[in-house]
Amino acid sequence: MGARRVAITGLGMIGALGNNVSETWAAVREGRSGIAPLHSIEAGTIAASGLRFSNGAQVSGYCACRHFTANQAALLDPFAQFAVIAARQALADSGLTLTAELCENAAVVTGSGMGGQSTLAAGYARLYQREAKIDPPFIIPRAMANAGASHISMEFAITGPAYTVSTACCSANHAIGQAFRMVRDGDVDLAIAGGSEAPFGFGLLKAFEAMRVISPGTCRPFSKDRRGFILGEGGAMLLLEPLTAARARGATVHAELVGFGMSSDAHHLTHLSSDGPLRAMRAALRDARLLPEQIGYINAHGSGTPINDALETRAIRDLFGTHADHLAVSSTKALHGHALGATGAMEAVLTALALEHGLLPPTANFTEPDPECDLDVIPNHARPARVEFALSNSFAFGGLNAVLAFRAPGQLSA
Repeated sequence: MGARRVAITGLGMIGALGNNVSETWAAVREGRSGIAPLHSIEAGTIAASGLRFSNGAQVSGYCACRHFTANQAALLDPFAQFAVIAARQALADSGLTLTAELCENAAVVTGSGMGGQSTLAAGYARLYQREAKIDPPFIIPRAMANAGASHISMEFAITGPAYTVSTACCSANHAIGQAFRMVRDGDVDLAIAGGSEAPFGFGLLKAFEAMRVISPGTCRPFSKDRRGFILGEGGAMLLLEPLTAARARGATVHAELVGFGMSSDAHHLTHLSSDGPLRAMRAALRDARLLPEQIGYINAHGSGTPINDALETRAIRDLFGTHADHLAVSSTKALHGHALGATGAMEAVLTALALEHGLLPPTANFTEPDPECDLDVIPNHARPARVEFALSNSFAFGGLNAVLAFRAPGQLSA
């Protein structure tokens, strides 16, 4: 039947900026960061530990009881709860009514780099600190990385393909890209895709501290005084369907997904190479049949680490040449934090909204330019701009790269 155009008709997100897409977008418009002092049941332990950082981008005021029954919550780690909540929002936003036939021809593809860390941490505490003889029977079902995808599948009776991609910080972009290809190629007629993460366990915080990648203050992507990223949490999902089907039912189309590119650096487990990201961006452009000069905005990986921001800048300049001087580039991690395997989905939601509303998200917390990051990074304030095509970059430990290409909804008649 040939390749089908893929519309994004549903968006869902819960994170540090808000409990839904509306709250999140309002914070983005204002340039209001969700980074704040850590607030968790382990806050006292964190303060006493001498942890080198005290800030995070956590979901504020979250209570599972508002979204799940007690029995449901007992079976879902917070990362899976965030996945289900975002999927519910995306389906409601799409206005789509699921039928038995559509559920059989639908997919769920999620990304998570860490899976059920809260569940594992609690289990280890029972085992090693309190020397419990018997663990609860649901630790594995709660902790497994595919729990989010499985619960989404069960909640909506989706019986088509359902699986999880775990590629560290590229997880969500890989998941969305795979779902995009399945819809485009006619393998399925609907896909719910995105990512979720809940990494605020004390042991994991200590592990990231040991890597020296967390900022002791806040996240300042592309700023000369940047010192690392800030961990985030939450979930974001996109509902994808053929553009023809979306039009036929009169759905609102937030944006069109037009391309997906992947690469690996084959270089280093934790240090980015500029060549791998360049090849992933080039692959996304090739897949979308776009020229570099057609891109108007890039939602950058922009983690805020001294090395990686400079290397991403180099990759953008090497690929786009003189057009890099006309590109708007921002990192929204300074707003919602670096939610690891969920981050790409959060950034995909914000990129789609940017194209839909003609407002480009800012790079928050920006202080002073860095000559090694000499791009237009939209410092601190969102910028009104009508852009037709955009990229969203995700780069991961392990040297993995995944890039999505988007088209603005106002151009869908072309």
